Amino acid sequence: MPRAAEECRATGDGGVARRTLFSVTRSLDGALEAATGALRSADWAKATTLFRVILDEEDLGEAWFGLGVASWWQGDVTSSLDCWERAHAAFRRAGDDAQAVIAAFYLCLSYRMSLGNEVAANGWLRQAMALVDDHDLVPVAGWVLLARAYTANDTHDSTAAADLARQTLTVAKELGDGDLAVCATCELGYALAALGDLDEAGSLLDQAMAAALGGDRDDLDTVVLVSCRTITACRRAADLKRAAQWISAAESFQRSHGSTHLFTTCKTHHGAVLFAAGDWTRAEAELELALQCAGGAEKALRADVVGVLAELRIAQGRLDDAQRLLDGLEDEPITAVAQARLQLATGRTSTAASLIRRRLRQIGAHELERFVLLDLLAETGAEHVPAVDHESLGEVAGAYASRARGRAALSAAATDAHRALEDALARFGACDLTYECARTRVVLAEAASSSDRDVAVSEARIALSAFEQLGADRDADAAAALLRTLGARAARAAPKGLPLLTRREREVLGLLGEGLSNPAISQRLYVSRRTVEHHVSSVLRKLGLNNRAEAAAYAVRIAGEVSVPK
Repeated sequence: MPRAAEECRATGDGGVARRTLFSVTRSLDGALEAATGALRSADWAKATTLFRVILDEEDLGEAWFGLGVASWWQGDVTSSLDCWERAHAAFRRAGDDAQAVIAAFYLCLSYRMSLGNEVAANGWLRQAMALVDDHDLVPVAGWVLLARAYTANDTHDSTAAADLARQTLTVAKELGDGDLAVCATCELGYALAALGDLDEAGSLLDQAMAAALGGDRDDLDTVVLVSCRTITACRRAADLKRAAQWISAAESFQRSHGSTHLFTTCKTHHGAVLFAAGDWTRAEAELELALQCAGGAEKALRADVVGVLAELRIAQGRLDDAQRLLDGLEDEPITAVAQARLQLATGRTSTAASLIRRRLRQIGAHELERFVLLDLLAETGAEHVPAVDHESLGEVAGAYASRARGRAALSAAATDAHRALEDALARFGACDLTYECARTRVVLAEAASSSDRDVAVSEARIALSAFEQLGADRDADAAAALLRTLGARAARAAPKGLPLLTRREREVLGLLGEGLSNPAISQRLYVSRRTVEHHVSSVLRKLGLNNRAEAAAYAVRIAGEVSVPK
């Protein structure tokens, strides 16, 4: 728990009632000390047991608060919120308004970062602000400032967030509160990253993470908050190398202490980094783990991982799977890019453009998501795509901005499309973003198709090879189709998963290519229909296909690779 609340109680600031920790038996006093010690040593189960023993004897705010912390670390967000609400009420009844502020602080951040419930989060923030103002609670005022900075960052008011974070740093230094200072440093870095000051942001985030993971923090909760915010800021600013390094460091802490929230955050962002870098097998594994861990309690985290996993599914050509993931999350802003990509992939360009424009009105001017969305908007063929000063952006954001400019120029038959696309390709290449390089080459091929067929064919062939290596089958099919329109051969390679099939599964795939039903395949192979159903399911799973129609299309394309029994 932040130390400032203890100082408030000790000094009597704002009329806070002086009271001992317990006014009951010495055994309860010892139990509270033991329970708090269990929290510090990350023995969450022991802390839970001891706090419950205390609460059986007396309705103490300290015990409710500690039980909430232990519950949160064990992944029970619902219970933790209930405990902190009870703690807040108990502290208020006892006249301990400083600790009530800290309970409100935890409730504000948890409702926002775990559940995405902005209404409840803002309500608890207002409650904390009112208590500080009404009782002049100077030692805890810094934590309220921090919550305001966090909220401003999350609502894309980065300028206000930076100002509030600087105010928080000043208060932290005056109070000598190391945990508050580390959190404020991190929040300032987060804000500056969103404002485009990537060098200063990176330095501040590195400083905060080094301090948080250095082992001298008073509060383990500080480590989680700083780690999650730093990793998120790095990903949103497309600082993928820094994100990967701090993810690795944070995972080491998580293994030692256990935090469902930090684990899910690390896995989600690591999956996103691996996806961007072209390591789709590992990305899928990380994202699936994150999805399992997020469960139903961490609604905001779940929406984030679903959005990334849906984008991967779309890139893999598994549109039905992407739709199933996104069903029910249409109003979650964090899934906007995935929703727009799916609409575009299924031919609903006007719907995609509408979603993109709505989201663009919600986000900051320097966030990576803005440039991804502008690129998508240009891909829809929209007549007006806002121009940006891509020269002042980081490599990845600048790459998306350049490709958006190139697409828009190509749609308008302008002469500078090629230059913008070459810039995008160079920037994506500098960041080793294989998939985006290949997608840019396809647009370059389209731009060159009317003026230099050889260049167009070369770019399309390179893109086709990259797509097939990644397993991006929809894109590979599109690149092959483009090659055919250019009069070039466009034979597709066998699916990456084909070597995984058994001899019998290859036979079943071949028969699917002939359009046979399961009963017909059963008769041809002299096996039961149940066995055929098993083989068909296995073929679909191993090849990453959605249905029989896709399997049949694959079989036709790779007819020389499968054997068809006569």
